[in-house]
Amino acid sequence: MSAELPPTFKVVTVWLLAGVVLFLGVQWWQHRAQQARFTSGDDVIEIRRGPDGHYHWPGSIEGREVDFLVDTGATGTAISASLARDLGLRAIDTVQSSTAGGVVTGEVVRADISLRGGFRADRLPVVALQGLSDRPLLGMDVLGRLKWQQDDGVLRIDLRSLGTR
Repeated sequence: MSAELPPTFKVVTVWLLAGVVLFLGVQWWQHRAQQARFTSGDDVIEIRRGPDGHYHWPGSIEGREVDFLVDTGATGTAISASLARDLGLRAIDTVQSSTAGGVVTGEVVRADISLRGGFRADRLPVVALQGLSDRPLLGMDVLGRLKWQQDDGVLRIDLRSLGTR
């Protein structure tokens, strides 16, 4: 005597399976799109603008992998105060910064920054700000050391301009 599953259970199972397949497909597609936004050749790094309209440069702070938001309007590189605490970075000074949200007070810390493609900045002064998202901002203190241009949604960095490769 075999008991057959109720029709509702079968329908729900099919929809759940379809949902899982769709979810995994979207995750795969997002992963591939992320990889395609950053390419590094012998002489040039190319970063394509992300779906959010910004350029994202993968790298690390004190060895922790992060995705920097390239911010040509920022004077300096900034991280969240919570990330600075997590990394054990100690304040060496305080500073007031003008942000899109107004003037905020932050702490200056020193951190080792590495960017995919070969750029390194050791003991770079970085501002740790309360309320900043977990995505660090890469400012002109780093970008000003590089030869770069932006055209048609692509940021190109000349690797020959990297003095610390």
